[in-house]
Amino acid sequence: MARSVLVSGGCGFIGSHLIDRLLLRADLETLVIVDNLWTGSRQNIAHIADPRLSLEIQDVENFRSDRRFDEIIHLASPASPPWYMRSPARTIKANLGGALNLLTLLKPGGRFCFTSTSEVYGDPLVSPQPESYRGSVDCTGPRSSYDESKRCTESLLFETQRVDGLDVRVVRLFNVYGSRTRIDDGRAISNFISQALTTGILTVYGDGSQSRSWGHVDDIVDALERFFWRDNISHRGPLNIGNDCEVPVLQIAKFICSLVPGGSIEHRPPAPQDPTNRCPDLTLARRILPGWKAKTGYQDGIERTLHWFREQMAAIDAVPVAPAFRDTESSRPSK
Repeated sequence: MARSVLVSGGCGFIGSHLIDRLLLRADLETLVIVDNLWTGSRQNIAHIADPRLSLEIQDVENFRSDRRFDEIIHLASPASPPWYMRSPARTIKANLGGALNLLTLLKPGGRFCFTSTSEVYGDPLVSPQPESYRGSVDCTGPRSSYDESKRCTESLLFETQRVDGLDVRVVRLFNVYGSRTRIDDGRAISNFISQALTTGILTVYGDGSQSRSWGHVDDIVDALERFFWRDNISHRGPLNIGNDCEVPVLQIAKFICSLVPGGSIEHRPPAPQDPTNRCPDLTLARRILPGWKAKTGYQDGIERTLHWFREQMAAIDAVPVAPAFRDTESSRPSK
């Protein structure tokens, strides 16, 4: 049966990779991307020439359509602390307002998929974090616009499922990195790589002992594809998706320095409420998605990401800059 699918945030880092997978589907008739290009980029989908795909440049919370969709995948939200801390109201609107609006565009019996985040666990007192852990989140803190809007959107979707029988799929993503990340994204790996290729000074906040579980985008999208549409799964979520190999931030910075000679590390005061650790308990994911794992080690993944960043920066440098206009005597028309 032909399917119509809407993806909010489809020009973003993870969203654009998911678009590539969706276009491989034989049952896909129409694919609509809704993206305001706040953190996404047209360049992320510039390689696609498929008549089934259309792009609507709008805020997801305000998007209107006469069409109703069989599947909606809601990814529209900044995920980098520097970005969402600058625009908290906009972040809340993208997550919660976007979900409220998109639910009105879903066909009866359609499926709604949502990418939530490990940030719902806050600065965890339990490690690794299982889906049953309720978290340690400061609802008035500087990260709360992102943390709480993701948590509230989960609540909206699961309550709609309870009351109205919504077919929902919710994942909690852990520290995803890879190609198509913005050069100015601001999260650790992209930030370190950008700094290594420009100033050569990598800024580590605090002592760098805070750990993360770095999941390469290819592995993460493998899981999203299976959970959102490919596998015959009745589980609704939430489902942790990530790499359960924890690595300290300082170790990541040192590894990137080893790949770009001449780099150095500069320590700065800790970021506000930066979690001390982040590691998914993947027990449920292994049961729901048998055979899936985050198989890309951080060294290999970072080397591939570094290569992509180098190519992007070289392309930017290669763009000729138009000379500034100078009103000189020789350039003026003769009288």
